[in-house]
Amino acid sequence: MNLFLKSQKLKLSPSPSPHSPLHLASLLQGPLSTFHLLQIHAQIFLLGAHHNNLIATRLINHYPSPHISLRILRSLPKPNLFPFNSLLSLFAQQGLFSNALSLFKSLKQIPLSPNGFTFSFLVKSCGDYVHANQIHTHVVKTGFLSDPFVGNGLVAVYAKGVKDLGSARKVFDEMPDKGVVCCWTSLVAGYAQSGYAEEALRVFVMMVEGNLRPEDATLVSVLSACSSLDMSEIGKWVLILSRVDDNVVGLDSAKTVLVEKSREMFDGISESGKRSVLPWNAVIGAYVQNGCPLDCLSVFRLMVGDPTQKPNHVTMVSVLSACAQVGDVELGRWVHEYLKSKGSRCVIKSNRILATALIDMYSKCGSLVNAKEVFDQMVLKDIVSFNAMIMSLAVNSEGEKALRLFSKVQDFGLQPNAGTFLGALCACSHSGFSKKGRQIFKDMTSVFSISPKLEHYACYIDLLARAGLVEEALEVVTSMPFQPNSIVWGALLGGCLLHSRLDLAEYVSDKLVQSDPNNTGGYVMLANAFASDHRWGDVSSLRQFMREKGVAKKPGCSWISINGVVHEFLVGFSSHPQSDSICSLLNGMVNHMKIAIDIL
Repeated sequence: MNLFLKSQKLKLSPSPSPHSPLHLASLLQGPLSTFHLLQIHAQIFLLGAHHNNLIATRLINHYPSPHISLRILRSLPKPNLFPFNSLLSLFAQQGLFSNALSLFKSLKQIPLSPNGFTFSFLVKSCGDYVHANQIHTHVVKTGFLSDPFVGNGLVAVYAKGVKDLGSARKVFDEMPDKGVVCCWTSLVAGYAQSGYAEEALRVFVMMVEGNLRPEDATLVSVLSACSSLDMSEIGKWVLILSRVDDNVVGLDSAKTVLVEKSREMFDGISESGKRSVLPWNAVIGAYVQNGCPLDCLSVFRLMVGDPTQKPNHVTMVSVLSACAQVGDVELGRWVHEYLKSKGSRCVIKSNRILATALIDMYSKCGSLVNAKEVFDQMVLKDIVSFNAMIMSLAVNSEGEKALRLFSKVQDFGLQPNAGTFLGALCACSHSGFSKKGRQIFKDMTSVFSISPKLEHYACYIDLLARAGLVEEALEVVTSMPFQPNSIVWGALLGGCLLHSRLDLAEYVSDKLVQSDPNNTGGYVMLANAFASDHRWGDVSSLRQFMREKGVAKKPGCSWISINGVVHEFLVGFSSHPQSDSICSLLNGMVNHMKIAIDIL
């Protein structure tokens, strides 16, 4: 009887009309091509259904353009909170805080009451302390500090965004519900990024002792904190972490001297412990963060060879970074193909972190065509992806293309940030566009209100020095609001030597040595300049001075990939297992060439 009544109800329930809002809204579910989205939008508009809140919300979710989405919202005669929140989310993703704040203020005029999602999106768009404090005040007034996700947003923006760890810790301590892992992760990351390694580890231990499972991002920050510890502190923290959880024993990876110990601990984890991707990601990340890309790739090959393991996007970001460090474009391409074949659908197009890592890898391996292909296929490009592509073009001597892309950033509704300007200045420096670079450096402050950081000054000084404007570059060095470091003096010294300004080169070289006494670059560059000017006595004196100071030139290093295995070679070292046979072969080739020359 029940089945009969149910069947009768089904018969009586009419299917939605093709013109009904419910049917039109259903058409907007799931991914859509631009062509189909425009077709559906046109049909919605013709039927007058664009006044429906559900349809408007789904349209906003599909459009990456803030301008179009704002027009959709404004077409609603009686908007509810859902389309507002969707648009706030879009503004947050693109870092458009002023737009987000303006939209938030307009809620009061309707009037609508914000909810936890409203504040979560608003907080994500904050760019500085003043904005964060404004939103914090609104959160407290409306009583949403008890919402764990809103609280996490505030902790994240204070700790990682504006580096105000005091406010971050205050918000965290006042949160009644600390059961959300991301809150802990944000605080750990904030302490680690600001150099408070032990405080980061203390929060991490509290988190694990509270029976909360750390995220991959938590472990990355823990690794960063461990790598910043003083040698006297490492032993203590190895012991503390080993007592906390067997699966985080390997997370004490610190400086290069402790990476091998980290591997030993990883190898000591039980097979059941290794079924989780976390310890694998931890040791792979530890290697790549500590300048051991070959070891990173070695562990990755073990992981791929284990049928119980499936690398995730965190694994692949670390592996791509290792590929970039050694220039192994073939393995990088393999990772790319793996992600396309075994990852979730459209993972590269939709995961901006992965896509940006691929762009960076292809760029550093000299495969600009592949980097551009990844960039062009991204569904939603944020300012970070634009920055990566601009820098890729810049360092590969495609200055004009880099500047064209730089000029298009605002066409996508994005605001250039410090990273964008760094890429543009780098493009000008590598391509010799001194006039354009000077204008960009000026516009950075006067038009976009972005204060140049030390790296911007270093790039601008390099630009001027390469163009032969050495005096102007030196004037920038002496007037900038930062203490010049070895990178700044090195760039200026390079310009002096390039344009045979030995009168200034000795002064700049002295400044370079003062800023970084162990940096051999300045000594070598000056010695080469003396040699080119036939000042052999000065060359001899400089080398004697280096010996007395114990300054040794770092050995050159190169890599070669054969059958998927990367081989490393260091000048003056015979650590490669086949070094004897390689040297024997080379000597034989030299002897053959000598015989051939004698015959000729």
